[in-house]
Amino acid sequence: MAFSTNGRTQTAMADINITPLVDVVLVLLLIFMLTAPVLQSGVEVAVPQTRTVNQLTEVHQVITIDKDQNIFFQDKPVNIHDIPLALGSTPKNAKRVVYVRADKAVPFGAFASVMDELKLAGITDISIVTQPLEK
Repeated sequence: MAFSTNGRTQTAMADINITPLVDVVLVLLLIFMLTAPVLQSGVEVAVPQTRTVNQLTEVHQVITIDKDQNIFFQDKPVNIHDIPLALGSTPKNAKRVVYVRADKAVPFGAFASVMDELKLAGITDISIVTQPLEK
């Protein structure tokens, strides 16, 4: 295709302008980077509510027991007898802390079995995850 301006004939530019594409991709990248930390992945559990709840800022290993008594280690299903293997080994002097998130509908027997496996794995610092009471 040719067109004329000021008496000279020019051909149409056949290059693709990728600037709008780059703009859209950068905006999408920015959106995903900002929303990814906000999304909380994990097993949906209705933890019990208590009056005293400590805000924790440290990240530790988490064992979750859902309402169907399925056990998860860091969002991955695990057999109750494989909990020590899943936790791995740490040096004897290292402080090992494990959080236990259990649904409020879980029977005490299932909760006690998980606690027993954690004790057998040599973990003595176990924290139970709860939510504060609604006012």
